[in-house]
Amino acid sequence: MIEWLSTFWETISLGAQSFPFGELGVWLLTICLLIVGVIGSVVPLLPGPFILFIAGILHTFLRPEEGMSWQGIVILSILLVLAYALDMAAGALGARWFGASRWGIVGVFVGGIVGLFFAPLGFILGPLIGGLLFELVFARKRMAPAVKSTWGTLLGTGVGFIARLIISFAMVATVLLDILWW
Repeated sequence: MIEWLSTFWETISLGAQSFPFGELGVWLLTICLLIVGVIGSVVPLLPGPFILFIAGILHTFLRPEEGMSWQGIVILSILLVLAYALDMAAGALGARWFGASRWGIVGVFVGGIVGLFFAPLGFILGPLIGGLLFELVFARKRMAPAVKSTWGTLLGTGVGFIARLIISFAMVATVLLDILWW
């Protein structure tokens, strides 16, 4: 009985020694960061696109022989900048499209900054309230045009949200395609 147990243990230990735990750990970390990054593209306070960028860079750093190429890192960097640029400008562009004044656009940005301190609801309400208040107080608009430009802010923010999510999926595809096929 003890011989069988000893032989079994030797087989298990030889199999464990030949198993690539380092590679498995790096892949597990990369996949977890990719999942958290996509979730962070939807959930406020998590910098989703930045986490996706870190996933690709970290995988390349930890496994240089199977990491991303420099072309993939450049594409990932461009997508990162694009995600944040679209996210920042979408609410203001939506407000502008629906007739917001310069004061309304400033209000959207000020409200967005103030909304950061009242997360997570402040992320949505901050730009809306800021745009509406700046239109009413500083641009001296009546309620109906001010509400119309605020509606544009909401629409622009929604479009920015969808664009950030699409770009995040493109970043995941870039990381996986570059590591697995390029």
